[in-house]
This record gives sequence, C-alpha cells and structure tokens, in this order.
Amino acid sequence: MPWVNWSSTECTGARYDEASQEWVVEVVRDGEQVTLRPKQLVLATGMSGIPNIPDIPGMDSFEGEQHHSSKHPGGAAYKGKKCVVLGGNNSAHDICAALWENDADVTMVQRSSTYIIKSDTLMELVLGPLYSEEAVQNGMTTEKADLTFASVPFKIMPDMHIPVYEQVAEQDADFYSRLERAGFLLDFGDDGSGLFMKYLRRGSGYYIDVGASELVAQGEIKLKSGSSIERVNPRSVTLTDGTELPADLIVYATGFGSMNGWAARIISQEVADKVGKCWGMGSDTTKDPGPWEGELRNMWKPTQQEALWFHGGNLHQSRHYSLYLALQLKARKEGIDTPVYGMENVHHLS
Repeated sequence: MPWVNWSSTECTGARYDEASQEWVVEVVRDGEQVTLRPKQLVLATGMSGIPNIPDIPGMDSFEGEQHHSSKHPGGAAYKGKKCVVLGGNNSAHDICAALWENDADVTMVQRSSTYIIKSDTLMELVLGPLYSEEAVQNGMTTEKADLTFASVPFKIMPDMHIPVYEQVAEQDADFYSRLERAGFLLDFGDDGSGLFMKYLRRGSGYYIDVGASELVAQGEIKLKSGSSIERVNPRSVTLTDGTELPADLIVYATGFGSMNGWAARIISQEVADKVGKCWGMGSDTTKDPGPWEGELRNMWKPTQQEALWFHGGNLHQSRHYSLYLALQLKARKEGIDTPVYGMENVHHLS
C-alpha cells in the first residue's frame, strides 16, 4: 500500500487487539468515522505531552481571560490590557514579547531559574560547525552533520558541552549581567552543560533568545522572579511573596507533561503506565530522575507495549532517528527477526 497522508483527520481512540496482533484505531476524517487496523502504531505528537495546567485557588472566580500557553491566540487582542504570564521559558518569553509588541502591560512571573542563550550565539559557537552555511562550504552535509551529532554518547556529552557554554558565558557576559540586574534567575544547567543537555534531560528550562530577553533586561517586560501565583482573584493575582498584580489576562506558560500522556488520552492510562515516562535519560539532574538509562526513554525503539512507538524531537532528531524507526517497522513487516537487548524497565510513570 502506498504512503498516504490524511490531513483534516483526528484520532479519537485506539486499542491493541491481542488476538489479531493489530491496533484498532478510530479516526474522524472530514466528518466521517473511519476504523483503521494497522499492525504498528507510532505516536508522533511532538516531544511534549498534555499541557500542564496548574490548579490555583480562585481560578474559577477570575473575571478576565485565562488560558494555557498552548491555547494563546497571539497578542493582538490584548492592547492596553494588564497581562500576567506564569512561567519563564520559551513560551513565556515569546508570549510576553508578543503582548508587549501589541502595547499590553505585561508581567512575567518566573518561578525558577532559566537558561538563556542568544540565537546568534547559539549558531556561532554551538551549532555553527555542523549546521550553517560555513559548515556547508567546509564540506559538511546534512546527513554527515546529523550522524556526527548522534554519534556522541550521552554519558560523555556534558563534558564536551561545558567548555562550549563557558565560552558562551564569557562572550555574552554583559548580556547575562544585565539580565541578572533586572532580577532574572539564570542558570547554565545543573552542571554548566547548557542548552542541549537541558533539552535532552527534561525538555524544558531554557529560552533561545530572539529579543524577549532584551525587553526583560530593559524592564519593558516586567518581572517577578522567585515567586508564583498563590491565589487568583476576580481581577488580579496574589503572588507567593504577597504582591498583588492587577490582571485582565493570565497565561499559564507552565509546560507540558510526558509524551505518554497522549497514550493515556488516545489509548488508556493502563497503557501509558505500562510504557512509562518518555524523554530524559536518568541523569539524576533536575526533572530527570535516575536510574541512568543511557538513551532517551522510549524514543524511536520498542516499548513495553507491543507494537507501540514514540517519535519526536527537534529537526535533527526527527530527520535522523526516523530512519532507524522506519527500519524497525520495515523489518517487522518483512518478518525479519529484530531481537531487542535489554528492554528497559519502567521506573517513572510520567
């Protein structure tokens, strides 16, 4: 059967039929209910799971508008409004900047420290040797760059990244100093290994700066750091430090759960728990509890649920590891034995 792309289609549920060794997948395509029966099911829903929406006393009493960052419609509707954004990572920065550009009065509430790196610096010092026009001129190809990046074992990767991010800190020292003077809580990762290790370990805790950090440093985006929202009032929020901020809009830029949250929603909680947490490697750093696993949990490989796979990540990972996932699927279709050495145990449910 040729490869088919079904747009305008929503998956409403799936279950694994042990007797027939196939999935029963229910989808709605252009308003019509369709049942599919694939042998393999790949959840390629991005590297994040279901939105984390906090449960804060008084949320039901709020008379303005409130939503998770995943539902944010953009800044145009909030001109002149008083806006509070809970969070200090990628989504929080981008939403704050968009609100500011639309003449909103916006305050970022940063609960814990964030790693910041300028986009230009990231390209120059971190990614440039592999992914840049200069790299192409030096003979680098996309395939060679992907393989080179993927060839470094996760165990030694932090030691390779620490000196690079020390160079980043030195080059942009004035930038970081101005952010800290504004009250922003900065870190370079638990061990100083910077952006990519935070991404691999926890998929959060960073912002690639394309302008919002300068607005924070200048005070254009107001900042309350080291606190959170303790209570939501009809027209304001009360922070844990006792500060009250008037609010017409509250955006919860509070991140997402593990990818197995989609398995819980589409298949069942039982299957989600059987598979366990996706992403992270057991580094025993913040939000990546041990034990050490040595590779990303449940990504691009067999899971504890027969015929269920997870795919996601950045462009490099999606491009490179999809090839290995595709080979595993093809081998099963052709009946080629593909034994798995040491199927990982489940240590964390989400």
